[in-house]
Amino acid sequence: MTQSPKNTAPPNRPARAGMNAQERQQLNAVETQEWLDSLAYVFADAGDNRAAELLEELDHYAYFHGAPITFKQNTPYINTIDVDQQPEYPGDAEIERKIRNIIRWNAVAMVIKANKNSDGIGGHLSTYASAAELLEVGFNHFFRGHGAGQDRDLIFYQGHASPGVYARSFLEGRFDEARMNRFRRELQPDGAGLSSYPHPWLMPDYWEFPTVSMGLGPIQAIYQARFIKYLENRSLKPKGDAKVWAFLGDGEMDEPQSIGAIRFAAYENLDNLIFVLNANLQRLDGPVRANSKVIQEFEALFRGAGWNVIKVIWDSKWDELLSRDYNGHIVKRFELLVDGESQRYAAFGGKELREKFFNTPELKALIEGWSDADLELLNRGGHDINKIYAAYASAVKHQGSPTIIIPRTIKGYGLGESAQARNVAHQVKKLDFHTLKDLRDTLELPLTDEQVEHLEYYHPGPDSPEVKYALERRAALGGPIPARKVEYPHPTIPNGEFYEEFAKGSGDRQVSTTMAAVQIISKLLRDKEIGKLVVPIVPDEARTFGMDALVPRIGIYSPRGQTYTPVDSGSLMAYKESVDGQMLEEGITEDGAMASWIAAGTAYANHGVPTIPFFVLYSMFGMQRVGDLVWAAADQRARGFILGATAGRTTLAGEGLQHQDGNSHLQAYVVPNLKTYDPAFAYELAVIIESGIQRMYVDGIDEFYYVTIDNENEVQPAMPSDGRSHEEIREGIVRGLYRLQRSAMKKPKLQAQILAGGPAMGAAQEAVTMLEKYGVAADLWSVTSYKELHQDALLAQRHNMLHPTEEPRVPYVAQQLSKENAPGVLISVSDYIKLGADGLNGHLDRKLWTLGTDGFGRSEARKELRDFFEVDAKHVVLATLYALQRDGKIKGEVVAQAIADLGIDTERDAPVLR
Repeated sequence: MTQSPKNTAPPNRPARAGMNAQERQQLNAVETQEWLDSLAYVFADAGDNRAAELLEELDHYAYFHGAPITFKQNTPYINTIDVDQQPEYPGDAEIERKIRNIIRWNAVAMVIKANKNSDGIGGHLSTYASAAELLEVGFNHFFRGHGAGQDRDLIFYQGHASPGVYARSFLEGRFDEARMNRFRRELQPDGAGLSSYPHPWLMPDYWEFPTVSMGLGPIQAIYQARFIKYLENRSLKPKGDAKVWAFLGDGEMDEPQSIGAIRFAAYENLDNLIFVLNANLQRLDGPVRANSKVIQEFEALFRGAGWNVIKVIWDSKWDELLSRDYNGHIVKRFELLVDGESQRYAAFGGKELREKFFNTPELKALIEGWSDADLELLNRGGHDINKIYAAYASAVKHQGSPTIIIPRTIKGYGLGESAQARNVAHQVKKLDFHTLKDLRDTLELPLTDEQVEHLEYYHPGPDSPEVKYALERRAALGGPIPARKVEYPHPTIPNGEFYEEFAKGSGDRQVSTTMAAVQIISKLLRDKEIGKLVVPIVPDEARTFGMDALVPRIGIYSPRGQTYTPVDSGSLMAYKESVDGQMLEEGITEDGAMASWIAAGTAYANHGVPTIPFFVLYSMFGMQRVGDLVWAAADQRARGFILGATAGRTTLAGEGLQHQDGNSHLQAYVVPNLKTYDPAFAYELAVIIESGIQRMYVDGIDEFYYVTIDNENEVQPAMPSDGRSHEEIREGIVRGLYRLQRSAMKKPKLQAQILAGGPAMGAAQEAVTMLEKYGVAADLWSVTSYKELHQDALLAQRHNMLHPTEEPRVPYVAQQLSKENAPGVLISVSDYIKLGADGLNGHLDRKLWTLGTDGFGRSEARKELRDFFEVDAKHVVLATLYALQRDGKIKGEVVAQAIADLGIDTERDAPVLR
């Protein structure tokens, strides 16, 4: 673009000073028309690109001469793709219409029948009704299945539209009537059902991505698209033309996760990502933006973030009017629309449109001779397959940035007066007989009134033109979808010798378990077999966790490479970005990093590449911040490790309330297939990681691991060598408990068993020595996982209840801590809240007394923090002596004297109250 110097004088303008208002208005109109005529000439003579060049020059000139032009991120409220630019529709439009009609009916019949058979079972009709054309154009012409190889697409379906997806599978012969009748009834004795929404855990051969926890689909789709680029740039996957399609709702965009990563998608140039934002203008309770236009809002948002935006607002019937509207009256009227008004037109039809929209002489002239029935045909673009196809075709060809397509649809489209465009549309699960008959007639289906009344499905037969066409289109695109297939080469993993250095301890060197974790990851990265599969992920905390040493070695992934010289160039720790970098440094976004971890943790299924992600996060910024995404990861059978670094309530000296973690294990506990561990020592951590890799990537178990690691530097001991085999100790580590050391006291009268794990181990070890002064022989046990112990106990309890005449099973924890094997009182101390250990009570032959860090954190040093939370050595001693008193072994005076000796303040408030 050429420069327009600021001092260039504009040409002389006509003198308007002496004109009256009417004369000025007339001159302005003539002048405007001359400019428009000139631009029309350029369009006709030189084409669109030349016209765009001139407009850019004019804009530049006007800016330098002070014209008060307001910056706009919006284009007019019309379709982005002009009718003259629409490609010819490649399919058989009539047979596709019949297919859509069949699917629409069967989706409705399935939901209503389910609620008729079991009132209140739920389901949704209106979302698929609005999205049918959007999905069917994709199914017939764009969405590539597994047979497409590296070009296979990943599709995030709008969760509430699942009935329509099931209905298509029924038409294709993938589901029979019996299974359709088990919609939302997965526990029936006569076979498998259909889950309410997309749930890979429940339908592992069908769904790939859980999406109905709204807002999680968009952010996951973005990071899935980025991970495809990551795999390709690291040569772990052949380069292809795969697209990630995400079907979203306009109301869903209220969720922060929906839009939180859109700038990242543009920065990464994710032209393999396509959002289809179904703008039916309604959320669950009513209009999304009744007083404005939500499509314009999202256009501005995504254009500003760097996305390619394609609006699909008006259908082909509007083109007829627009072509005759030489003065732009309709476009001006479009600009005045608000979504609440649009909703009324969809609900009340042609009469409302005539009275309220075509309400000026110019607009009335355009529809002269049109009946209300004619006006009913003026539809929204999201229901026009020609407009949708044009948008999709443009999106898949676009390069350099992600694309969002915003089609305007009607919620509950075609479902009659009780649902179409009504505020209650989302909750409608039943339609009366009259409405069903009208729907049948509208869809032109050969069903009798009796069949309608009994909600019979319609299937034209496996040899019908409709079924043959649907199957032929899917075959051409790579096979049926949705479909989840787990096929990957099982990696050769390091054996026990690989981890031997950690079993030997650290000698005189002090090492935190966080640093031990980094050392294990570093060693795995060097392994010739699986090193390339390891994916370290951090949310801008690599230096905090001591992972900065990995950066110059493996590089940080960047699709741009490194186009600058870093300030620390030449140093051993130089910041290195590269196209084939292995570390994913996600910036300050735990949600984004977790979505990235999910993409890596599901690559074994989605791409046939068993990548092993290690997401290292601040433990307090982990489970409570990304819990919803963790649940989604569990649903889609993700595998890998989440390491909660700098863990524990008392390890982060000086950090305080929002940084000190005493609760993440409880939050992780609720996820059924998430195994949680809190190792105290480096060798325990190594055993857990070795076992996890074996179970997930060799044995193929769909589980993942949350492991807390702390930042307290200590000498790491060797694995005990007291006559037990390493295999026996390894079993205890994996199962959650093993005896770390026995008391050296001979023939003691008082005995105790001290249980500890993670950062609390130091206090327990010190307490064991202090208790000897009181004549108490205390054995020390390392608890690596209260969850593993508790779940094993619950399973044993359930088995015994269901098999009352059999020999009762004894839980592992009860075997280990029986009075015969572990005599004396039982005391647990943890750097986490007491509830984790308390879960074992009821499964042991005596009470377990628990100490933990219930309450808010404080900014203090470790010693003072442990005293404050009453988990230091003196409080372990007190708890042990009190337990012995309650057991009748010692008198209260002994405990009282110990309190005085230990300097414990008995009158201060409990930490949970402070």
